[in-house]
Amino acid sequence: MKQLWEISTTECAGSKESIMLRGNVYQIANGAMGYRGTLDEFGPAEAVGITLAGIFDQVGEAWREPVNAPNGGYTRVSLDGTPLSALDDTVVAHRQVLHFRDARFERETVFAVGGKKLTLRSSRFLSVVEPNLGVIRLSVSCDQDADIAIATGIDYNIWDLNGPHLRELTPSQSDDLLCVDARTHEARKRVAVAEAVATELGGSQPLVAENRNLRRFAFRARAGEIYVLDKFFAVFAEQDSPATPPARGALELVKRARQLGRDACLAQHAAEWQSRWARCDVVIAGDDEAQQALRYSLLQLLMVAPVQGSANSIPARALSGQVYKGAVFWDTEMFMLPFFLHTYPEKAVELLRYRIRTLDGARRKAQTEGPGYRGAFYAWESQDTGDDACTYFNIGDPITGRELRTHFRDKQVHISGDVALALWEYFRITGDDRMLREGGAEVILECARFYYSYAHFKKDRGRYEILDVIGPDEYHERVNNNAFTNAVVRETFAIAGAVVAHLERTHPAELKTLLAKLDIAGELPAFADAAARLYVPAPHPKTRVIEQFEGYLKLRDASVEELKAKMVHPNEYLGAGQGLAVPTKLIKQADVVMMLNLFRARYPTEVKQANWRYYEPRTEHGSSLSACAYAMVATEIGEGERAYDYFLKTATIDLEAKYKVYVGTTFIGGSHPAANGGAWMTAVFGFGGVLIEENRILIQPRLPRKWRSLEFGLEHRGDRFQIRITADRVSVEPALTNRHEHAFMVAGEPVTCARGNPVTVEHGRSKPALSGSRAI
Repeated sequence: MKQLWEISTTECAGSKESIMLRGNVYQIANGAMGYRGTLDEFGPAEAVGITLAGIFDQVGEAWREPVNAPNGGYTRVSLDGTPLSALDDTVVAHRQVLHFRDARFERETVFAVGGKKLTLRSSRFLSVVEPNLGVIRLSVSCDQDADIAIATGIDYNIWDLNGPHLRELTPSQSDDLLCVDARTHEARKRVAVAEAVATELGGSQPLVAENRNLRRFAFRARAGEIYVLDKFFAVFAEQDSPATPPARGALELVKRARQLGRDACLAQHAAEWQSRWARCDVVIAGDDEAQQALRYSLLQLLMVAPVQGSANSIPARALSGQVYKGAVFWDTEMFMLPFFLHTYPEKAVELLRYRIRTLDGARRKAQTEGPGYRGAFYAWESQDTGDDACTYFNIGDPITGRELRTHFRDKQVHISGDVALALWEYFRITGDDRMLREGGAEVILECARFYYSYAHFKKDRGRYEILDVIGPDEYHERVNNNAFTNAVVRETFAIAGAVVAHLERTHPAELKTLLAKLDIAGELPAFADAAARLYVPAPHPKTRVIEQFEGYLKLRDASVEELKAKMVHPNEYLGAGQGLAVPTKLIKQADVVMMLNLFRARYPTEVKQANWRYYEPRTEHGSSLSACAYAMVATEIGEGERAYDYFLKTATIDLEAKYKVYVGTTFIGGSHPAANGGAWMTAVFGFGGVLIEENRILIQPRLPRKWRSLEFGLEHRGDRFQIRITADRVSVEPALTNRHEHAFMVAGEPVTCARGNPVTVEHGRSKPALSGSRAI
């Protein structure tokens, strides 16, 4: 039976690739930093990384990327003078565990040297109560009397992909505290790591050597006795406390944490995690594999949720390292935001505040990326300022070594609409217009302004068109009238009108100020005209297939297997100018199917069915974003078994590590929070059949046959509900704190639910199509 609240492995070292993958799988994080799932004695060669959220650096012409901090969790143990490492042949047993309940990483390794066996245990967590704090408990015991030495402290040999990002690294030791102070290379921002220990091992000797600031304990261990050392390390950057130097902030925090004690720190941390799971957990009965994988996905999302008040977002590879430049993509709004929006809205607020905070970067991009562009063109790869980190030559050819010109940066214009839709969706789901009033409305209007400057009006057809773009399918660049992109653009124009109407009705003075600030009032009629007349490809009257972009259906048919057989190199990129997929219908990921899922209430079942069956065999799934879109649409068209397969593919992508590590010469390893969000959406929106309308919540269950029940929480308009679905009934339990009465449509039956009035509706296994307005 699977452990439903943990994952574990008894594999120890292995290849460099296996160490890298386990570092991803067993990582921990707390929104402020991520600590890769590496072992205490490991260093940069084993990809140890403490990746900081929201602080970036560039060295020379290399890619700008997030900063990895010195490792305050470093420890090396010696037995009778022999240094111990899981990389050596002294290991006789090993186990490491990631505990979901409190995001805690544990390892236990047994070493054998000279006939003696030493057991090393450690347990670490990154506090969600004190986001700058990490805590480790380490213990050693030996089956015979032995001489043991423990060197522990801060390792400032730092793993960087495009570094080194920290310079002027300065170690210091005072009052039994260790510190390493540094500055970033580019902006000279200060970063500091401090460390303190609590132990009864006796006195220690300072040891500063080989870029490590350590203390060394040496003692004679008695057979069978356990010796314990608690470590407290803190990481501070200038942004964490502008009024306090980072070194002082870090030192003060480790002193407070040591005074409080490891057990008390863990109790606070665990209590906060218990609260998170109470509102965000999804419980599946009857399918342990699905339960473990989904819970792991939720853990990953909750670990990287931005710290409250940070206005940070979640990068495409979360905090698992410097991959993808630590950049924020459309992944966040389309695949991660829904989870937070429906379970943990406070975190959704931070994700949206990030886009509001980086609006000026989007304006700068619009001004510099093309002739006459106006408004906000959001970065394809967005970092701290919102300026685009995406380069024009983004992928290397592994065969020739040449860099390939891609158009991700300048032609994936749907990103601005993805942001606008997300801001509107927050208002639609929560009923809270503060995000609109605190910058969101400005973002939406500027996105509409950009699209109007980008759109082409075809007089002979009497319509607006969106030309020269890349849709979600990145294998086909510079296409015209991509269905997904055009649908998003049209929706952005419509949302701009809806925002103005809402503010005019509720906050007219604020609207007047905003329109004057942007000098945009005269453009609003043009936005409305574009919303009415922008072309979105329609289903073919006979086949019901929606052409992905103009000319797509004229391309050559090809299978995934055919193209892969022609690949000269396993990391060969199939897109760009001369990629194998370019002249074919083979696509990278869900595109039309993604549109049908995004606007799922606007298309009838037969259209979804026709397009799913047409595009599914022509999709390579070269992106972790693809499987969940196919899964969700599959639940609506009677493809239950295929939906389940795609759900597992999404939910287990990190656990099974079945993903591309390189595209061309570009390393893209790391975790996949968008797939984690997709797993939640598939479970709740797909199998649970949840669709949020303007004035009611629809639930049309479509459970996999092996699932006895599905239970999850939803937050809507400030109230909370616990929903349980079985093969024959749906129960809706309102929270005792709820304030409003809510309308539901459960399995086709209208019901109301208010505090103190739980509802149960019986249903069969019939699956009528959903109807209503869009839900992201």
